[in-house]
This record gives sequence, C-alpha cells and structure tokens, in this order.
Amino acid sequence: MGRPVCLFTGQWADLPLEKLAAKVQQWGFDGLELACWGDHFEVDKALADERYCQSRWDILNRHQLKCFAVSAHLVGQAVCDLNIDERHRGILPPEVWGDGKPEGVRQRAAQRMMDTARAAAKFGVKVVNGFTGSKIWHALAMFPPVPPAMIEEGYQDFATRWNPILDVFEQLGVKFALEVHPGEIAYDYWTTERTLDAIGRRPAFGINFDPSHLHWQMVDPVAFVHRFGDRIYNMHVKESVRVLDGRNGILASHLFFGDHRRGWDFVSPGRGGVPFERVFRALNDVGYRGPLSIEWEDNGMDREQGAPEALALVRRLELAPSGVAFDAAFKQD
Repeated sequence: MGRPVCLFTGQWADLPLEKLAAKVQQWGFDGLELACWGDHFEVDKALADERYCQSRWDILNRHQLKCFAVSAHLVGQAVCDLNIDERHRGILPPEVWGDGKPEGVRQRAAQRMMDTARAAAKFGVKVVNGFTGSKIWHALAMFPPVPPAMIEEGYQDFATRWNPILDVFEQLGVKFALEVHPGEIAYDYWTTERTLDAIGRRPAFGINFDPSHLHWQMVDPVAFVHRFGDRIYNMHVKESVRVLDGRNGILASHLFFGDHRRGWDFVSPGRGGVPFERVFRALNDVGYRGPLSIEWEDNGMDREQGAPEALALVRRLELAPSGVAFDAAFKQD
C-alpha cells in the first residue's frame, strides 16, 4: 500500500472542518493535516475541553479520514523573528499578540508552541509542522556588511529559544518538523545543516519537506532528500514555477503572489517545475513512509479544481518501492 495522501487544511481554514472533511472524502483523500487556525484544531480548546479532541476525531471518522500531523506555522513564526510588527498581528491569536511588545510576543508564542505539543499528544498525533522565525533573515543580502558573529548569534538565538520548546516535545514523544522556507532559520540546503548543528541535531527537531521552496531557489529537492532523509517527518506536496524572462527577478520585486511580473510563484501541483516523480523515488530511497500532504496554493486556479487534480497527480506518480532488482532474473544459479 502506498503512503497516505492527505490535504493540508491551512488554505481552507475559512471552511468549517465538517464541511471540508465531506469534500475531501468525496475527492478520495486518505486524511487531513489539520491547521491550528480556523476551527480545524484549536490548541487552547484541546487543552481546556476534555471532549474537544474526540470531537475532531468524530468528524474525521465520519468521513473515513486519518490525521498524522497538526500544523502551527503561524505561531511558530513569532518565536524567533527580529521584527515583530503588523504582519504578525494579522496571523497570531489575540492572546499571543497581547500588547504587541516584541519580546512578550516571542515568549507567548514559545509557550503556545509548547502547548501545541501537549495538544498534539492529547489528540494522538506524533508530529507538529511549522515555522521557527529567524533573527537574521533580514540580513540575507549581506549588506551593509554583516559581521560573522551576528550570523552565529542568530543561530544561537534560535537554539536558546527552541531548545526549551523541544524539551517539551521530547518529553511527550512528539516531534517538531520545520518547513524549510524563506523567512525561517533554515531556508535552503546549507542553512538546514547549520540549523541542525545549532541544536545538536536532537531527534525532536526535523523537517516538513516542501520541495516548492527549494525549487524556486534553484536547490535540487532530490539532493535535499538524500542528505536529510532521516529528518523528514512530514512532506508537503506543493509546487512552484520560475518565470525568469530577463525582467522578472528571483526575489520577486515586492510583488504579491499571482502577479505575472514575479520571477517565481506558487502553482497547483503538477503545473510547475518540481520533479515529483524523482522526489518520490528519493523518498523511497531514504525509507520515508509518512504522509504526502498536499498543500494547495495557486492564485490563478480555483482550489476545488486544484485539490482533486493534485491528488490524481500524486496517485499517478507515487511508486511502491520494488522488492527485487529488475535484473535478478538474469542471474544463473
């Protein structure tokens, strides 16, 4: 049997979970990866109400759906970010935002991530996907000249803030999976190496592998899988396309998603440049048997067309690993 194919609910949080689950069942998905926003998985309710987690499972079970992970990207972003501003106010729960004073926001976000581990354990899932934020993302251009110590301090800040969170994850038998992504402490191959080193490569911290973010940066997602395969705890099937026509720049020119002048954009899986068959073969090579969770993002396509189309793509390209070498039958005893 192939890996389960799920739908990440982050881009569907405007729909009640009951309504979304009915759609997803009809389309033929195996499960949902529940976002910790909207009404899909509410951390505070999971911890305060003894009936809440079962109420989520009741909805999933009615629609014959499974859940292997919950996702806390929005709150996780605020743990390490240097510049806490109106962008964060727009994505954080009011009680995490509070008075908006940056260090208080970071501390409350860290506590909410610990609570997310507790809620996930209570719900019965072993992986929380999300973001970390970064104290040094603003220094990406390396100008004005950046002292090496400033970069090192950024990784140490990440370790200082996340190790106590990971202690809670570890105690509960839950793992955190960072989506390697621009804006995070790890956003490409080499920053992933440095991030893992910063926390002593502790097993509680791994990767939510999303090849779309690597593709537009011109990083080979297959090479990434072969290097970090033992740290991949979840996968997002998401797609991007590069549109470098001599005018469009890879940094996207402060243009919003969906604008044709961007040098790259997200598109529905199968409509960009990610080599998904090679990626799935690489995941077989490293022994990944977890979910393939479709994260649909495409401003030029209706999501109710995109989600089932992406499911069909995964079903077609997913390969069961062979138990025998193709040339074994040639050998003579």
